[in-house]
Amino acid sequence: MTRPLAILGGTFDPIHNAHLRVAWEAAEFLDADVRLLPASVPPHRDQPIASAEQRTALVRAALAGQDRLTLDTRELRREGPSYTIDTLLDLRAEIGAERPLVLLVGADAFAELSTWHRWRELFDLAHIGVLTRPGHGGTPPTELRTKIASRRCASAAALRESAAGRVLQIPVTPLDISASQVRDLLAAGREPRYLMPDATFANPALLAPYRG
Repeated sequence: MTRPLAILGGTFDPIHNAHLRVAWEAAEFLDADVRLLPASVPPHRDQPIASAEQRTALVRAALAGQDRLTLDTRELRREGPSYTIDTLLDLRAEIGAERPLVLLVGADAFAELSTWHRWRELFDLAHIGVLTRPGHGGTPPTELRTKIASRRCASAAALRESAAGRVLQIPVTPLDISASQVRDLLAAGREPRYLMPDATFANPALLAPYRG
């Protein structure tokens, strides 16, 4: 059976250990390859402080030494807003129609899925893996609850039976780390050790955009 491909998007401004941990746990839970996709122009949040090139360098450094999690820069190369539907269409053209594709989203983001661009079409292209932490996650609106009622599955094995269209909860470790917290520490001249991977400290220029 073909191993699923899962994707985790975000600004990664900067990348930190909570990003990496949930991606790794999803890879193990699904027995999937996971790509991290930095967004160029995120439609639902503030624009990144660091440039595309700087964030790419940070993610590349963070992923060094393993091959389960990889960097995918297609959203940074595409002009305009980084709409997930465009990314999934691009990936489907790359991997074909049969391989399971999983869009990884946090529970809070999933609750707002019905505000995303062309959100109903996402299920035609990918499964959705909801990264679930105890005490986190909003209540989806009625329209979204209705859409997913028949799509929920209980195991990674069930998700692999089709290429797209299912919704699966993926339990992840509740690491309370945020990019804004890391940025505040760097701006104050402090070192966010053990909140970010050690490799991101090896080259001081990588963190220069966030220094005060």
